[in-house]
Amino acid sequence: MILLLIIADDFTGALDTGVQFALRGIQTKVVVDPEVDFTSCDAKVLVVDTETRHLPSVQAYEIVSKLTTRALQAGVQSIYKKTDSALRGNIGAELAAVLDASGKKQLPFLPAFPQIKRVTQNGIHYIDGTPVTESPFGRDPFEPVRCSAVTGIIAGQSDLPAKSFPALKAGEQAPDAEGILVFDGSTLEDLKSTGLQLASHSMLSISAGCAGFGAVLPDLLGITADRPLRMPQLDPRLLVVCGSVNPITLAQLDYAENAGFARLRLTPQQKLEPGYWQTPDGQAQLTAIEEMLAANPCSIIETNDLGGNQLTADYADKLGIDLDTLRVRISGSLGSLVGALFASPNLGTLLMTGGDTLLQCMNCVGVTELEPICEMEKGVVLASFTYKGCTRHIITKSGGFGQESLMTDLAEQIAPAACTAVS
Repeated sequence: MILLLIIADDFTGALDTGVQFALRGIQTKVVVDPEVDFTSCDAKVLVVDTETRHLPSVQAYEIVSKLTTRALQAGVQSIYKKTDSALRGNIGAELAAVLDASGKKQLPFLPAFPQIKRVTQNGIHYIDGTPVTESPFGRDPFEPVRCSAVTGIIAGQSDLPAKSFPALKAGEQAPDAEGILVFDGSTLEDLKSTGLQLASHSMLSISAGCAGFGAVLPDLLGITADRPLRMPQLDPRLLVVCGSVNPITLAQLDYAENAGFARLRLTPQQKLEPGYWQTPDGQAQLTAIEEMLAANPCSIIETNDLGGNQLTADYADKLGIDLDTLRVRISGSLGSLVGALFASPNLGTLLMTGGDTLLQCMNCVGVTELEPICEMEKGVVLASFTYKGCTRHIITKSGGFGQESLMTDLAEQIAPAACTAVS
């Protein structure tokens, strides 16, 4: 029976929250299908990626509302609306959809992720001490965050009242205001204490936040382990597939290259010409890439141009495609490339950055369900999936997560000696 439905708007976000339950030995599944059949799921926690981050807010509202209604009709006990920890996407519209569909008067929202220095103070959201609009997420070319006040973001997409509150301490009364209740959070203890007060007032049947609050939900909702957690042995070869333009990830790639990773930057033609990898030139390039993987235990394939992305922007102008089409074509081309490499004996363990990249790669091999296993670093998730009857493993992360040495640190972790059973 499904005890908790988590609704996420992208694939990596679905995984980084779902893994908070898998880490506790709670059977958790992540699917990309808002029409999922609740009666056929045998997991306690089901995470549904609705892929609504880039949709118009009205459409996102409709998809999340319908999913919430079906879940409640199916007897799902609790619903958690997972939001992006940098507040990208249709935050207000999707929170409103859950609240409206539930028929309740309040939806508590804890957007902070203090475990990775993303906090909410006096209603303002900060990334590493900087208001989110002044951080790299405020300059994102595809989905920039335009407001640092959480209630301001909500108000831009919903008519529901949204009010900001300090973190709740032990013994404090939960607010009785209606609408979306935004709570501050500067530490993990803030999330725990607020959650405990909300739980004591039976206010967590619907709630919202990112992986930060997701990490304390198992205890608050009383969801217990049903199996041991085991770390599988991973292929020590590592292929990093990057479709992110986030400067945090770019710094990680530079660090890895300087440490000896082979690095391939896809050309504008390879990224933007539909069907490129099926052309004679594309087939020849696939052969060259296989040779690169065979010769290098650690490799990178990425979609950023050297010194910026002006070459790709100029090529997109030549083709007459807009920014959204540009994003879709790049992730689609990268997905086709990885799909073509999946049968290669030189592939090794995959590390994929960015939700669009992960989704397109999974689509190209016909995979719609992943099972999170554990976090290898905070926000970096190891998951398994079935492909052609075999279980394979993939490491995923959002573009904005991780320290500069992340790629090399992971390469050291996946060495066979580091793969042990966890009881």
